[in-house]
Amino acid sequence: MSTDSAKKRKTKVIRSDGGAVEKESRKTRGDGDQESKVYSEEAEVETRDPAKDYDMFKKTCEDLQRLMAEIHELKSKGGKDASAEIDERRIQSCIHFMTLKKLNRLAHIRLKKGRDQTHEAKQKVDALHLQLQNLLYEVMHLQKEITKCLEFKSKHEEIDLVDVEEFYKEAPSDISKPMLTMNDPHQQTLSRLDWELEQRKRLAEKYKESLANKEKIRKDIEIKKEYLNSLQPRLNTIMQASLPVQEYLSMPFDQTHKQYEIARHLPPPLYVLYVQANSYGQACDKNLTVAIDGDVEEAKALARPPEDSQDDESDSDAEEEQTTTKRRRPTLGLQLDDKRREMLKRHPLSVTLDLKNKDGSVLHLYFYYLMSLNIMTVKTKVTTATEMSVAISAGDLLSPASLLSCLYPGDHGKKTPNPANHYQFDKVGILTFSDYIGELGHPYVWVQKLGGLHFPKDQPQKFVMADNSVSASHMETTIKLLRVRLQSRLALQKQFASLEHSIVPISSECQHLFPVKVIARLIKWCAISYEDYVALPFTKHVVEAGMAQETDLFFSALIERGTAKLHAAIVLNPGYSTIPPIFSLCLNWKGEKSSRNDDNLKAIEGEVNVCFKELLGPKPGHQLLTNQIQRLCMCLDVYLETETHDNSVEGPKEFPREKMCLRLVRGPNRIKPFKYNHPQGFFTHR
Repeated sequence: MSTDSAKKRKTKVIRSDGGAVEKESRKTRGDGDQESKVYSEEAEVETRDPAKDYDMFKKTCEDLQRLMAEIHELKSKGGKDASAEIDERRIQSCIHFMTLKKLNRLAHIRLKKGRDQTHEAKQKVDALHLQLQNLLYEVMHLQKEITKCLEFKSKHEEIDLVDVEEFYKEAPSDISKPMLTMNDPHQQTLSRLDWELEQRKRLAEKYKESLANKEKIRKDIEIKKEYLNSLQPRLNTIMQASLPVQEYLSMPFDQTHKQYEIARHLPPPLYVLYVQANSYGQACDKNLTVAIDGDVEEAKALARPPEDSQDDESDSDAEEEQTTTKRRRPTLGLQLDDKRREMLKRHPLSVTLDLKNKDGSVLHLYFYYLMSLNIMTVKTKVTTATEMSVAISAGDLLSPASLLSCLYPGDHGKKTPNPANHYQFDKVGILTFSDYIGELGHPYVWVQKLGGLHFPKDQPQKFVMADNSVSASHMETTIKLLRVRLQSRLALQKQFASLEHSIVPISSECQHLFPVKVIARLIKWCAISYEDYVALPFTKHVVEAGMAQETDLFFSALIERGTAKLHAAIVLNPGYSTIPPIFSLCLNWKGEKSSRNDDNLKAIEGEVNVCFKELLGPKPGHQLLTNQIQRLCMCLDVYLETETHDNSVEGPKEFPREKMCLRLVRGPNRIKPFKYNHPQGFFTHR
């Protein structure tokens, strides 16, 4: 310890191991004898045992705790001699505090020495680690130099020389020099290079001769091309002169030729659709018209390779870099919007199919191709020869969203049929394709088949090639289904207009299915939503059986006779009349009755839903719905007229018996006769 620090120290009271108290003078004088007598705690640290100091610390703390407890006890007693004893114990406590301070200083000195020793050891380790890194760097440098030397290749190694055997076989002896080169690899390589040079000189001469022949042939081609170019205007003049003849003979060769020229720029699926639909129309269906719409120039630019525009883009790269640095970077949302628009981009050209019916109505189908998704979509439009009275309940019959829905069972057209599209949608944040159907069209599965696209579900593929055989195998069936769908929807629209005016139209071919006099009448006919249908208590058995889907059409009918009111909820499948409507009934008369608590109402539902084939009428069975409603009215008459009359009530019966029944009820369920026999005019049980 230095003399300056020793001068500043104050006199300390030190408790030795034996318990004696020593006083140390911290003031030292300048001579050497006095400096040697100065007490140094740093030197004492080396001689003291830390374990003993720790035991001393615990013992001192216990003594101090004991003394404090005794002082507290003496103060609480308050005796006369207590003050002297308290002073004595206070002095002992101060001595213990001095001992704790000394132990604290020794602990800090030990901590400082430990840190200094750790720092010195760390410096030694860092110096050794630095030396190790320098050695490793030298080793790595030497390894790189060795690798460069081993990988050195001469220019002649890049030349593909002929084999050694072929060299000695074809090269002349003045170049190959077998006696000299057989045993000397270096001379052998030089000779092979000389032979390679000789061969290349010969090939260069042949190349010059070929270029001369090519130039001669090119000139001949130019002469013939000029002749063909001069022939084209003459052919155009002849075609223009023949236009009146084409129109008179209904053979538009010129228009067909233009369509074929445009068809060359169609994408493969639309091209397959155009070719197959056009072929089917010419061979089997004269009322099918096929046309191509869209921007041909844009389609040509789209098919042009992108290399043509690279030069123009490279000239403006420097300017774009300067401007883009000043512009604000687009946000993540804008980038995703751009990616979505690019992914959902349609091809500039589209194919239009017009299906004409005998009544003059036309079904227009517009087919589009989404290039990034590799799927086709369709939009629809219906035009009629005459204006039809539009019924309120027929609003969804000809709408594009439901007109072609379920043309094939289960094909709703709300999901993309390409499994690979789901992974593409995840990248740009598209949750469902149905949000874009109104803009892009419906991607029905049959639309993909018409374009020759078939997507296997077990092996998703990003790009599927269009196949003519797939389109040809589905074309005829699909065209027939489209015609039947249009006819059925137009027939339903006419029927709904009558039903809304409480008139059940029955054709002359179906009059024999019903008696002459049917008293029950249709009072109300309206369309309802899927939620309203599900909420009805008497339709739960239909919903639970899975026979009512959100894609179906739902209607409500009210049939009335006297005080009896029959409510009917109807499910109309998009595939009507191939798939019959389903009726659920509820009768309000003498309480509320349904098929769950009345076996006769259950039998009436069976007459309408199960025995529907009797009501189809002439093919294709478009009168099924109105015949079912008329049968409901007939069965309601039988139900009410065959009810037993309460004799206790005076007056005439509310529903007099006007239908002839061989037997009023049958079986333990007391089922009434609802089957009408036409020639005899009476009702029997089934």
